[in-house]
Amino acid sequence: MAYYVGIDLGGTNIKAGVCDSEGNLLNKLSIKTHAERTEEEIIHDMGKLALDVIKDLGKEVADIEAIGIGSPGTPDNDEGLLVYSSNLPFNNSPMRKLIREVIDLPVYIDNDANCAAMAEAVAGAAKGSKDSVTITLGTGVGAGVIANGRIYSGFNQAGSEFGHTVLVSGGVQCGCGRRGCFEQYASATALGRMTVEEAEAHPESILKDVLEEQGGTNAKVAFIAMKRGDKVAADLVDRYTDYLADGLANAINAFMPEVLVVGGGVCNEGDPLLIPMREKTMSRPYFGPGVKRTTIKLAEMGNDAGIVGAAMMGRYCLEDGKNGK
Repeated sequence: MAYYVGIDLGGTNIKAGVCDSEGNLLNKLSIKTHAERTEEEIIHDMGKLALDVIKDLGKEVADIEAIGIGSPGTPDNDEGLLVYSSNLPFNNSPMRKLIREVIDLPVYIDNDANCAAMAEAVAGAAKGSKDSVTITLGTGVGAGVIANGRIYSGFNQAGSEFGHTVLVSGGVQCGCGRRGCFEQYASATALGRMTVEEAEAHPESILKDVLEEQGGTNAKVAFIAMKRGDKVAADLVDRYTDYLADGLANAINAFMPEVLVVGGGVCNEGDPLLIPMREKTMSRPYFGPGVKRTTIKLAEMGNDAGIVGAAMMGRYCLEDGKNGK
């Protein structure tokens, strides 16, 4: 049996786990990132955590084939660098070199959203398909594309940023510098912002009361108010699902995946979101007569997606003969 380590690097926590070749997570550990530290300190801790999770499973370094790392930002897997990360002190950081100073194994690096997509493709909602897209609705909109069983991210590994495709020309300012990006209308953060806007514009609505109950805005407020019969909230949810469906339909048109996986906390709302989201989304892509249609599924891997996806990305990079040393 072959084993692979996956490391999920986040701004708050670093998680690491050992997976078998089928993506089964056998063991995992986590530590705080302490992102105020230097890149050398953070990356060396990633290597030490890999050693710890291997030892904790009762395995040796020699039992591990490769290490995969999922990180926010843009990697350069050929050179073993993390070129840029918006919430970590990394700029052309020699991640592979620094990890290998601690643990001498092949090291591969990719974007965290790409790794989440790989996890869903190997062991989650898109298991059994060769072509899938995973879109996560959180603080922003993350996206990962799997094409013929491998991560697709363009020539510079900066692709699949579907959250930064424009949905509304001249719309809400996005942190990327453009206006009207998909994530400004379909992320959990966007729904929270729109909820506050609607509460201020419609004092007759109960949205303000629910906001106070919740201690501020979040993606649940509009759904809570809608379930209590508030028309303003119902209209807001309808508008949100319209935006979401337009963006998802765009992703289907662009990639025609066998499976489109949607995840993130917003999906916990269940049928009040999922039924209209599916109906609207599937009415909008350009499917010609007789053309096979994409299936929309909910993400299954949860908080383990980053670890499992990183490990499986490492597996496939090694099998494909990519440089990890």
